Amino acid sequence: MAGKIRQLVDVIIAKRAKGNPVVAQAVKAKLVLKGIRSDNYSEGTPDDPAVIKKLEILAKELGVTL
Repeated sequence: MAGKIRQLVDVIIAKRAKGNPVVAQAVKAKLVLKGIRSDNYSEGTPDDPAVIKKLEILAKELGVTL
């Protein structure tokens, strides 16, 4: 199933930022610090279980339910 990473990134950013563009950029920066460049993933990108696990851990750290 391709595109799950992109969906997770979008959900994490949207739920954490709640429409605030400054917070959205801060979340993107946190993703980069964790080794995930959100711009590199699209709906057609093959899923990598290691990246999905990183996103699940990050979501938990940020208090976001997926």
